[in-house]
Amino acid sequence: MSDAFDFKKDIILENEMVLLRPLKTSDFKNLLEFSLNEPEIWTYSFVHAAGEDSLKRYIEMALDGRKDEKQYPFIVYDKVKKKYAGCTRFHQIDLANESLHIGYTWYGKEFQGTGLNKNCKFLLLDFAFQKMGIVRVEFRADNKNEKSVAAMKRIGCTVEGVLRQESLSPSGYRRDSIILSILKHEWEERLRRELENKISKK
Repeated sequence: MSDAFDFKKDIILENEMVLLRPLKTSDFKNLLEFSLNEPEIWTYSFVHAAGEDSLKRYIEMALDGRKDEKQYPFIVYDKVKKKYAGCTRFHQIDLANESLHIGYTWYGKEFQGTGLNKNCKFLLLDFAFQKMGIVRVEFRADNKNEKSVAAMKRIGCTVEGVLRQESLSPSGYRRDSIILSILKHEWEERLRRELENKISKK
């Protein structure tokens, strides 16, 4: 396990296409357009950010998670379009067991299907495995969210199974959650190279 990760430290991850930096309270203004105009982004999400009040709560909860050393939220900036694109985060961070989740990921419609997600996931996975000493990265999604599940499979995730009626969604139905993961040795032996190749071809 690495002892280099510090929740108080501002972490910047970037390549030619994307920059990830820590989410801040002031980012409300950078995300409000999505919150007001694209509420469908959060159709399958447990924590909605549609509308001003919801967006404020979303940011507050994310920042509280960082203070509690359980989450590390990022805002996503598209360096090609020169626009803020959405959010993502490390969560359920368990350094003692060398595991974490990547989730709460969303992008505005303009940035979906552009290769931005692959770039973000490459940076997050590489940092988790190489800098944080993580051995297992988990991803979860509503099993109905075919688009999100397909995106996770494209970056190399292995499907582990489905937790039936695992939790209650904000809209009131019991959600089946699909569980996917990537292990450190898979990343180092094959998946890092494969995802890097996909990014370079975009």
